[in-house]
Amino acid sequence: MDFSDTPAEAEFRTRAQQFLDAHRDDLPSLAGSEEERLERQRKWQAIKAKHGFACITWDREWGGAGGTAMEAVIFREEEARRGVPDAFFGIGLGLCIPTIIRYASKEQKQQLVAPAIRGEQIWCQLFSEPAAGSDLAGVRAKAVREGDEWVLSGQKVWTSGAHYSDFGLVIARSDPDQPRHKGLTTFFVKMDAPGIEVRPIHQMSGGMEFNEVFFNDVRVPDDQRLGDAGEGWKVAIYALMNERVQGGKQRGISAAETIALARRTPAGDATLADDGAFRGAFADWYIRTRGVQLTRYRTLTAMSRGQTPGPEASIGKLVTAFELQEMSRLLVEAQGLYGLVDDSELSMLRAEVHHDLLHAPGIRIAGGTDEILRNIIAERVLGLPKGPQPEKGKPFTLTK
Repeated sequence: MDFSDTPAEAEFRTRAQQFLDAHRDDLPSLAGSEEERLERQRKWQAIKAKHGFACITWDREWGGAGGTAMEAVIFREEEARRGVPDAFFGIGLGLCIPTIIRYASKEQKQQLVAPAIRGEQIWCQLFSEPAAGSDLAGVRAKAVREGDEWVLSGQKVWTSGAHYSDFGLVIARSDPDQPRHKGLTTFFVKMDAPGIEVRPIHQMSGGMEFNEVFFNDVRVPDDQRLGDAGEGWKVAIYALMNERVQGGKQRGISAAETIALARRTPAGDATLADDGAFRGAFADWYIRTRGVQLTRYRTLTAMSRGQTPGPEASIGKLVTAFELQEMSRLLVEAQGLYGLVDDSELSMLRAEVHHDLLHAPGIRIAGGTDEILRNIIAERVLGLPKGPQPEKGKPFTLTK
């Protein structure tokens, strides 16, 4: 199989390179506070949208470029080569807005899609709860209909970016007398709506990217419902399949950066790059991540044809999160006592590896734990028998 660019792809890559080089001074980075990074990322998103490089595979009707999945991959590759982070807009443009395009009214699409593409509005996903994380069917947040409105109450947790988001996609239980996977309804909400309270969670990595979100009798118009009442599971699954595609993206420092770091890290009488155990671990990491990359290309191609991402998208997130944790652990441990220093001014690669090591456990939970993803792959990709389901068909009120 030939993975080199076709003539059309090579022409697009050249255009992307020229565009990125022409806007070298506008490229965002990870430096600075969250507010500073967000401002730079908003500016860059607007520039991309203006020149047709934002949401490349989307229809022109919604502000996309009507391009191919491979063109989107090529542009992201070129961005990554220049150190451009994929931050702030991944959940909105990768998960929430595709769901809006599929399920919202035409008027709502016209109001919501273009501002998101331009970086003017940011979205978050409000699915996980204290008792319903990977087990999304265990959602307990309530949605009670009152005339033309719904009243939402309950708690969400581990919501990435809720503290700077303008809108959110939320799922709640609207009929507890139905089985677990039924009686759920999905909405989009304004994050500044009365009754919504956001509390950032301090992480061991030093960041505060995750949040608790409380719904205190929040009133949501019925026209902000996505899909039919009681059919929220279908909407959520569509969104989550897009999330699994996003979750399978490459994480951490690149292979070239890893090799360069290993070559200048002392190990015995030579360097880490000469250590047989490390070379074997690196080769294994490279093969796995390359396999994930090619699997993701296949999924992106399916999406570009209007198909719903399949369960194989779970493979990417499962592999990349684990490999990020293992490779960053090896690199930090190889520094010896110096590896204890977690300082952007003193540590290797501006402490990015230390951040990856501390951030990786959270990634292995977000978007589905390793255990849940293994079950999905086993049952829906490999066709293995499902585990016992004693609560299947029972009303949610009778489940534990």
